[in-house]
Amino acid sequence: MKKLLAIATLVAIGAMSAFAGEWSGVLSDSKCRHTDGSDKSAACAQKCVKGGADAVFITSDNKVLTIDKASVDKVMQHLGHKVTITGTVDGTTLKVDSVKM
Repeated sequence: MKKLLAIATLVAIGAMSAFAGEWSGVLSDSKCRHTDGSDKSAACAQKCVKGGADAVFITSDNKVLTIDKASVDKVMQHLGHKVTITGTVDGTTLKVDSVKM
């Protein structure tokens, strides 16, 4: 019984560790978290990320995912805008494969 429970736990953890998919939302920064998509918000988000804040993705249901460091260059030109992202989520970190406006 203990082996079965241990195997079930490992399978559940493995399934939760990386989830690939496509999400709609807004790219922003961890400091201000603008979601209105305005030019002013985009400029602010870009300035904050260049200044050291984390780039984040705020989903349509208001979940905040941190963009992984390797994906920041892919999202910089889209900061402050509503987008659709394809990628992989691991916990609260999003690895971006592609960004569409």
